[in-house]
Amino acid sequence: MITTVTVERKPIFLEFSAARALINVLQKHEELEFANTLCFVVMPDHLHWMMQLGTVHELSGTVQAMKSIISRKLGKTVFQTGFYDHAVRREEDIKNLARYIVANPLRAGLVSNINDYPHWDAVWM
Repeated sequence: MITTVTVERKPIFLEFSAARALINVLQKHEELEFANTLCFVVMPDHLHWMMQLGTVHELSGTVQAMKSIISRKLGKTVFQTGFYDHAVRREEDIKNLARYIVANPLRAGLVSNINDYPHWDAVWM
C-alpha cells in the first residue's frame, strides 16, 4: 500500500479533471504492467494506492513513474518527494485494508455515502 501527498498538501485533486487524470495514470500503469491495482482513493491532497508490483519496475520506480507522468499531464510538480509504503503480509488483511482505504472520504467528511465520492475503486467492488 502506498500513500503519497501533494506538494504543500495543496488540494490539487479537488479539481475533478485532475483527479481523473491521476486515475487514468493508475490505469495506464496496469496496462503497462507497472502495477496491478487492487484499490485506490484519490483524496484532495493525497493518494492511497494498494497495488501489487508489476514486472517492469521495483517499488520506487513504479511510484516515481506515476508521479512523473501525472506531473507532466498537469504541467506542475504534483507530489512531494518520497512516499509511505506498507507491505500487506497476510492475504486475509487485504480486503479489510481496502475497505479502510476506500472509506477515507467518509472519515474526512467529504461525503456521507462512499457511493457519492467518484475517485475510488477496488477490484472487489
